[in-house]
Amino acid sequence: MAFSEPFSTPPAEPVPLAALLARGELGLRLLAGPGDAALHWVHASEMADPYPYLLGGELVLTAGVQLEDPARYVERVVEAGAAALGFGVAPVHDTVPAELVAACVRHGLPLVEVPPGTPFAAVARALWRLMAEARLSGLRRVAQAQRALATAAARPAPVPAVLGALASWLEGRAVLFGADGAESAAAGREVPAAASGALAELAALVAPGPGPVSASGGEAGLRLAAYALGGSDGLALGVATQHHRPGDHTVAGVAVVLLSLLTAPHRAADVSARDGALTRVLLGAPAAETAAALSPGPWTVVHARGGDGTPFAAAALAAALGTELVDDGPVVRLLLPPGAAVAARPGWTLGASAPAAPDALPAADAQAARALRRAEATRAPLVRHRADGLAGLVDPAEAAAHARVLLAPLSGPQAETLRAWLSLHGSWDRTATALGVHRNTVRQRIARCAALLDRDLDDPDVRMELWFALR
Repeated sequence: MAFSEPFSTPPAEPVPLAALLARGELGLRLLAGPGDAALHWVHASEMADPYPYLLGGELVLTAGVQLEDPARYVERVVEAGAAALGFGVAPVHDTVPAELVAACVRHGLPLVEVPPGTPFAAVARALWRLMAEARLSGLRRVAQAQRALATAAARPAPVPAVLGALASWLEGRAVLFGADGAESAAAGREVPAAASGALAELAALVAPGPGPVSASGGEAGLRLAAYALGGSDGLALGVATQHHRPGDHTVAGVAVVLLSLLTAPHRAADVSARDGALTRVLLGAPAAETAAALSPGPWTVVHARGGDGTPFAAAALAAALGTELVDDGPVVRLLLPPGAAVAARPGWTLGASAPAAPDALPAADAQAARALRRAEATRAPLVRHRADGLAGLVDPAEAAAHARVLLAPLSGPQAETLRAWLSLHGSWDRTATALGVHRNTVRQRIARCAALLDRDLDDPDVRMELWFALR
């Protein structure tokens, strides 16, 4: 399945023979063979057998000084891996020998007639200029691809965006394989099933560390390559392309670096205790059990929905917000350490708690949940819980006692519905959106709350008192 190059060629940009033929001032004429041969350099030789002096990929130029057996000469040139043969007319031969033309036709070797007025040095100089132009064009293309990939990495869905940019620049398909070998994300044109399976096999061969970090092959006429992503626990990038152009490997390498950063878990060995503490907090463990594992804070709890749908979205969000403590799920929950700023992130809806000490994290978790519901209802990218205002003027114990008495008739779901309804200024639709229920359900619950509390919920004073209690 692997591709192999039959001859060693230098790390330079090859030039198609057609580009050299197009230089009108040279007056070259193709007599046999294809015009798309890739030329790596020019070599002029009048040896009867130039084979020992060729490396492969050359345009061999000769005036036929020692051309005694054209068939054998062409056979040796082909064996050496030369890309094409240029024959100079005059002073030795008035025309290109017919036997030489026939031999090149048999072997499929391009044969170019060099007219008497064109020195071999002019052909060589023209080829070097074309190679320099190709090299510059290749470098420019790589630079443009690097900028496009970097721009994609900054988008709201960075992993699919990078894969899409890579597939576009390589004019093929880019696939991100998970540690289990399954496709995690993909972009670009579809490929035959055989090529898709072969690409998955290549991805299974590569791994970070002591094993091979890249592998290449071919299937169904496509060039395949797989690269291990560093620091990502077995992830791999697979690429399938129709053609291989200079710079493609460099472009793929840039994508590997970006995807490695985007998919890295961003975790250190000393965070396991804090991870466990966060998990216990979110599962309702007593705060005293977690305080010892966390710094005094203040800590901020963030709830989030959104992302790009890949398995790495939550990790990318955590990295952007400056934390390693993240609980992935339908609602992503994060614990931000002191100094980490909460800011809106493209593609995400966030709800943030007020800063809290470790023993107040359960309450902060509830604050973040309410803030997220309000953000979704108001279509705001970020809503923060505010702990100032009237609540800051009253002793917390007295406020809690007042709230317990006032709200005693209500069940938990009823109180939560009332809280959401009041926070959204009595909007039935937005409350229904925030709670994920039908607007008629909201109406029924609010009517029931009014009956149980025996209060007029249209009275601003009543609403204010209930909001204070619910806070």
